[in-house]
Amino acid sequence: MTEVVMSQTPPILHGPSEKEKKYDRQLRLWAASGQAALESAHILLVNSGAGTVGVEALKNLVLPGIGKFTIADEAVVTEADLGVNFFLDQSSLGQLRSESSAKLLQELNPEVESDYFPKDGDKLDLKKVLGASPSFTVILYSHPISPENLAIIEEYGKVHNTPLFAMHSAGFYSYFRINLPGTFPVVDTHPEVEKTTDLRLLNPWSELTDFAEEMTRDLDSLDNHKHGHVPYLVLLLHFLKEWRDKHSGENPISTKDKKDFRAFVLSRMRSDNPEGGEENFQEAEAAINKNVVASHLEDGVKEIFEHQLTHEYENRSTFWLVVAAVKQFYEKHGCLPVPGAIPDMKAESDVYVKLQRVYKNKAQKDAREIFDTVKSMPGGGRAEYADIELFCKNARFVRLINAAQEAKGLDAILEAELAKDAEAEAMYEATGGAFSMPKSNLFIYLALRATAHQPEATAGDIIDTVSKLVPGAKDSERMLQSAQEVARAQGGELHNISALTGGMVAQETIKIITKQYVPIDNTCIFDGISSRCQVLHL
Repeated sequence: MTEVVMSQTPPILHGPSEKEKKYDRQLRLWAASGQAALESAHILLVNSGAGTVGVEALKNLVLPGIGKFTIADEAVVTEADLGVNFFLDQSSLGQLRSESSAKLLQELNPEVESDYFPKDGDKLDLKKVLGASPSFTVILYSHPISPENLAIIEEYGKVHNTPLFAMHSAGFYSYFRINLPGTFPVVDTHPEVEKTTDLRLLNPWSELTDFAEEMTRDLDSLDNHKHGHVPYLVLLLHFLKEWRDKHSGENPISTKDKKDFRAFVLSRMRSDNPEGGEENFQEAEAAINKNVVASHLEDGVKEIFEHQLTHEYENRSTFWLVVAAVKQFYEKHGCLPVPGAIPDMKAESDVYVKLQRVYKNKAQKDAREIFDTVKSMPGGGRAEYADIELFCKNARFVRLINAAQEAKGLDAILEAELAKDAEAEAMYEATGGAFSMPKSNLFIYLALRATAHQPEATAGDIIDTVSKLVPGAKDSERMLQSAQEVARAQGGELHNISALTGGMVAQETIKIITKQYVPIDNTCIFDGISSRCQVLHL
């Protein structure tokens, strides 16, 4: 009797773990794989100047659960620090800013490890700090910073292929700049769901064609219920075949042909169907513009296919082997691998499940073909099938943040920005002030850069320094305004500006660590007066 009772007892259901509850929201964003990458990360902050923007960036990395952070900061806490840094208190006065900040930051998330330098009354030796851990995942550093320490950080980044984030906040202005170790590919870019559908209607494979033909062989003689539940993509495959038969094998690609094709599809809809209407035909008509399109490569995919490997670490990466295999697949089949997902649509449940299986089977077949190609390449034995499957699923939206490309000179960028400003001014006048665009933030960057090593410079000093870099900037009214605000700040940070900037830095750092979503390319400049960000490749 006991055995019977025990055998009928349902299995114990386990709810989410404490960690899953704690990180529930962010797990929805970057999943367990992203969280694991975050928890294995070690972030170094080299803090200088007022030091607020760096600590705010760390705050937004500690909360989601990075593995460890280290602060290198030789400053001693003063009264001025207490007014702008929320991670210092009265008891911190006279103490090392690195130690006090690390202690209070760790209280936000006890699971995160922390460390600080210097210790035991020593002076900060950045080479020693970097030598103690050759595995920093990302290095953040804030301006103003000494040229010597900057050179040490940049050399470390180059040798260890470590992403570097520079931050500078002064008064109402700030910027941060990402220095990536060469090209940085992102596979899991999280495109908008509605953009990811790839039904392959103009290039169906045999199993899909057979499935559609079987369902529509006697379409006009189906009873009303069946007729109203034929999946819309099956209807489109059927009507596209009929269209080609009547139009010399051509698909309805042009705007005019699509309009006629929509009318053709709707003309086959029954008007007297009492079985819940013919929403499937309406779905088919609505899907034509998006899904009846000629096969083409997105610009991001073209860039990856055409990229020439120049760095040694690129040659060691299996990512580029997968790219080569997918390129071979495209050249052979004329299309990228099938992602495998289909959208929701009106259909009988068993039919929808079978249709899903057709697409999933094709996706697995394509991924397996690419996997076999990779395995046949030198070094392909290190490739994981899961990575190839992820690439195939996201192939249309893979992006290359090409940090290795040469940025235009500041003179050329200034010329382009001034031209945009002139165009905005002309638009403002032409519309009687009804439409205008804010002026370029490039001048803010130039003013902040001029004080990277001399925060107490006057507006005149700033303009003189900028003029040596970019002669054409000195006569701009926007340059004068930017120089005056930076000079007024004298290197001082406003907490709200630094908090916002630190939040953006943390967001971009998480993208780099998890290799998900698309990070900004190079430099983001923030104008706190007009509340406007601008991204420039400098």
